Amino acid sequence: MVGLVKRWLRRGFLQLMSAAFLSIQAGGAALALSNGVCRRGNGSGRVHDYPTGAAVEVRHLSFSVASKRGGVLPILKDCSFRVPPGQLWMLLGPNGCGKSTLLKILAGLLKPTEGTLHVTRPKSFVFQNPDHQVVMPTVEADVAFGLGKFDLTLDEVRSRVSKALEAVGMLKYSQRPIHTLSGGQKQRVAIAGALAEACKVLLLDELTTFLDEHDQLGVIDAVKSCVSCTREVAALWVTHRLEELKYADGAIYMEDGRILKHGDVPSIIDFLKKHQARYIESIDI
Repeated sequence: MVGLVKRWLRRGFLQLMSAAFLSIQAGGAALALSNGVCRRGNGSGRVHDYPTGAAVEVRHLSFSVASKRGGVLPILKDCSFRVPPGQLWMLLGPNGCGKSTLLKILAGLLKPTEGTLHVTRPKSFVFQNPDHQVVMPTVEADVAFGLGKFDLTLDEVRSRVSKALEAVGMLKYSQRPIHTLSGGQKQRVAIAGALAEACKVLLLDELTTFLDEHDQLGVIDAVKSCVSCTREVAALWVTHRLEELKYADGAIYMEDGRILKHGDVPSIIDFLKKHQARYIESIDI
């Protein structure tokens, strides 16, 4: 009886904490998303749906904010691309070009001004700073954190947690206190939490920004492993580090709120070399 009460209390606590976290994470977003469907707001409140086979698909998406002088400041301008399931794609570009804003729109944290988009659900947004997302005292508890909203038995929760931790190479750390982990290990725990919820799309915001080289490789390997194991999970990784491009299946390059090129890695590398050469030629020294 005592064990039953403990299980009930644990599940109730997880449900409460998960609901609170998801409410914060949603950030009041009003964007409607559904499985296998794109939804478009046309300025009059109506929504148009159409099917898509991509894990992520964006068509002519724009996003603007009001300026201090009462005008309109465009942040994203007519962006279009698609990411197939079972692949890791990089979203590249200089600082301030709109990468993180685009990712937040895909996550449902911001609402686009124009255009259509589709993100296969369930999806998960992994923050740049893992301390903003890893909240429970131990690794195992943190990965189980989001499972309270599902009707799962304790054995099912343990199974999902173990499989997710194994996928990111963190199973042997399951009982470790969170505060003893490195930044890269915390990022892998955050990714495991998304996988435990059977996430189909990982939206990753500059995960390696605060990490040393060893942790960078650990996080990248974990994401590649997640994507390649089932060929069902797609990952979109925001970065400004061009050296990370070699780990991707495809990439999207942005500047000044526009997508200048998207495609496989060789085509992106070729574009970047030509783009850089044109820039150097344009400088009058």
